[in-house]
Amino acid sequence: MTTVLDELLHLLDLEEIEKNHYRGRSPDDSWQRVYGGQVLGQALVAASRSVEDAGRSAHSLHAYFLRPGDPKVPLLYVVDRIRDGKSFTTRRVVAVQHGRPIFSMSISFQVRESGLEHQFPMPDVPSPGALESEIVIRRRHAEAAGLSAEDVARFTRERPIEMRPLNPQNEFAPEKRAPNQTGWMRAVGRLPDDERLHQCALAYLSDWSLLDTCTWPHGVSFMQPNFQTASLDHAMWFHQPFRADEWLLYVQDSPAAGGSRGFNRGLIFSEDGRLVASVAQEGLIRLRNET
Repeated sequence: MTTVLDELLHLLDLEEIEKNHYRGRSPDDSWQRVYGGQVLGQALVAASRSVEDAGRSAHSLHAYFLRPGDPKVPLLYVVDRIRDGKSFTTRRVVAVQHGRPIFSMSISFQVRESGLEHQFPMPDVPSPGALESEIVIRRRHAEAAGLSAEDVARFTRERPIEMRPLNPQNEFAPEKRAPNQTGWMRAVGRLPDDERLHQCALAYLSDWSLLDTCTWPHGVSFMQPNFQTASLDHAMWFHQPFRADEWLLYVQDSPAAGGSRGFNRGLIFSEDGRLVASVAQEGLIRLRNET
């Protein structure tokens, strides 16, 4: 198991400080704010810990990012046990730092049931083995942009997510494109056989590239100093069981942007073509005037 995967598992292994109260930490990676997927994953861990029935797994979550997270201090996750019904369980989680809420999320769990089924088909795309990894692409772009060796290393450091994009964008010289991007993703190593853990890991992965989709028609990038981006809200629906350590196809689009906000959607398929999850997110995309 790789060091970065150990770090991901450590991030998702919250400390229970008392009933319904959990403490999480951030990695020491020099980010100015906490990665949104980390808070999504940790909040889902906290909610899942409060559901005693092992036969219930999350089927949906709806979250709001209220303030930027401070990576230098722990996060306190407070769980409110809203309802325990015959089929559904509802939880609310608030993440707190410096005495103020920075994030809130509602999660619904359901017992496993059989019933009517249908899904959109998975697009016909190249296999992950036929594509370059995101790290290789990033290194080529960073070196072409003239970054120092230290900055190239920082920009291409090892992460717990392995991505293989089909239509990669150059963050240093972004082109105006249609708001559609697709890529394969997975955790970088084998995870324990725990369905809830794989849901938490997928929540972590789901925030990685989604917001970028709405920037593509405008030829802008998070690398620009006058461009401010941040996740505002995030919703997920889990349709079928899956493994986050096996290849998943992330098909993303952005139907609209306006008011300094961009709306993005994602469909996540297993490699055998099952639609396992859907995602929606709105994010801040604020282009400041250069002075």
